[in-house]
Amino acid sequence: MTKKAENVILAFWNSHQQERQYWHRDGVAAALREVINQLQQSSATHPAFISCPDLLELCEELEGK
Repeated sequence: MTKKAENVILAFWNSHQQERQYWHRDGVAAALREVINQLQQSSATHPAFISCPDLLELCEELEGK
């Protein structure tokens, strides 16, 4: 797993500090923020642009493919 994928997983799991009933929505929000952070960093020329192929590649990394 790449560092980008690891950071997304960590953001999801680290968001579970609150009550159990809130962890799903907080975890998804934290993971989405980390996806944006990681993919913006990988696009030095256009940091405001996140490409679909980059997002799909990250999804495959998270799935272990």
